[in-house]
Amino acid sequence: SKQAQLMEVLKKEVRAMLIAAKAGLTPEELEEQYMAMVCKPLPLNDLGFQSTLELVTQMPEVVRICSKNGALILKAIADDSTKGIAKLVANQKVKTRKASKKSATKANAPFPTKNSKNPQSFQALSAGTPVLPATVKAELQDLLSSSPLLLADLGKAFLRRFGRAFQYRQYGFLSMFEVLRSMADSIAVEQTKAGSLLVLRRYLVRTIEQEEVPQASAAEMPPLEPVCETESFHQAADLVDSEPVQTQAVDLGGHLKQVMHDETSECHLLLIPLQHQGFEQFPSTPEIPPDAVQDRRLCSLPPLKRRCLVGVIVEFVVSPSQFYIHLCSTETSSKLQDLMFEMRHVYSHKVASDKYVMPESAVRPGQLCCVMVSTWWYRVIIHRVINDQEVEVFYADYGHLQIVQKSSLRFLKWHYLKLPAQAIPCSLAWVKPMEGTWSSAAILLFKHLCRFKEFVGIVDEYVDGVLYLFLCDTSTKEDIYFHSVLGDMGYADVCGENIPSQEFEELNPSALYIQPSGKQGNAEVVEPDFSLQQES
Repeated sequence: SKQAQLMEVLKKEVRAMLIAAKAGLTPEELEEQYMAMVCKPLPLNDLGFQSTLELVTQMPEVVRICSKNGALILKAIADDSTKGIAKLVANQKVKTRKASKKSATKANAPFPTKNSKNPQSFQALSAGTPVLPATVKAELQDLLSSSPLLLADLGKAFLRRFGRAFQYRQYGFLSMFEVLRSMADSIAVEQTKAGSLLVLRRYLVRTIEQEEVPQASAAEMPPLEPVCETESFHQAADLVDSEPVQTQAVDLGGHLKQVMHDETSECHLLLIPLQHQGFEQFPSTPEIPPDAVQDRRLCSLPPLKRRCLVGVIVEFVVSPSQFYIHLCSTETSSKLQDLMFEMRHVYSHKVASDKYVMPESAVRPGQLCCVMVSTWWYRVIIHRVINDQEVEVFYADYGHLQIVQKSSLRFLKWHYLKLPAQAIPCSLAWVKPMEGTWSSAAILLFKHLCRFKEFVGIVDEYVDGVLYLFLCDTSTKEDIYFHSVLGDMGYADVCGENIPSQEFEELNPSALYIQPSGKQGNAEVVEPDFSLQQES
């Protein structure tokens, strides 16, 4: 029957999810992970179950139900086909390797040879530390941007602000203190009588600067809360925030006054009625702002050298032959976060939002713009127009396609064109599916291997603009190569060569819309001087 077939498929999926979780999952965590991986809730109603717990009790050969500290924990029971991966997961360390191992990125490090199925172990970057997604980091920083917050109040404040609980365990962290250690570059923890106080380091910098410049007049200091020129204030504040921590207060003060003067002038121009006395007014289409991007493209990141080792985070997965990564470095991650904050501050205010509304003529495939999703703004390229209300867009910094409302699109400001597209299209090196296309089990396993961690990427080569690389998890006692796991599990043929990705051949938005680095005239984008256009 259909129910029996559905149950068998579900057993495989649940076993794969639980095997990947060394400490097991609560029923609630299993529901969340299933939703994240399969993009739909557990089919409880279809199978006649009232709860997840009732479902797993009918899987005695798949799930072992345990109790820990009064909470129910679900653990996998491995079968013959999954004993190998279960053993690998069981060998995972609780403590990660020391950061000093990162110094092992030598050019002469041993590299896989095509005569061997499994590459030999080699010294590599330490990549076992869990990593928060960029959007979650931005949410935590945004939560603390207005004022410090007690650690004890963080959970309630996060739920009240974003409408969901902050469940750090789903990102691989064992405690909230591990989360804070991973964000030590942006969040400081101060001990007070009331408990641990979380302070955004930018907030500390602004406080110190205000204390160091007591002679500054009230007119020269940014207000605690934005007033009428909210757009110009937030643009100025963000520019100050993006300066290095060691920047001197005097330099910031001068820069801030100049920025506020320039940006406020632009903002005031927006408030002046654009009409000429003595002339009759006729309806006209909205004028496109001179700093709106219309016919330019984002550039890609520079290509990586063959055999180099890089820290990577897998952002979006379609299959082992089609996924997107972020490079892990303080510079790239902080620049993307700064961009997200600045775009949110600017576009969230009505003056700017109305100014950059896109007319129907500009909503066309290939147009670079930005879109708001859950209060955050992202750089996107229009892929296709669905109907009068909807378009499908490609997220240049994250790699996925999504259908959004036309009304949520805005022109991208020139200033936000400078940062290269951060998502890198990738395929796993040396593997191909056993039977033409990847099985759902192979895709599910690969997604589990890639979840919420920083890995070592070993660059093999570029084929048609797609990066082929090996992925290695160095957080275990023995380095785990993803292509070897897929081969050992019978999901992939480790062929020793790179077969062009069928998925990317069918559709590669990066190749369509992102200009290769070095071939673009605006690789170093210089924002034009719009003052003459504004004065004319």
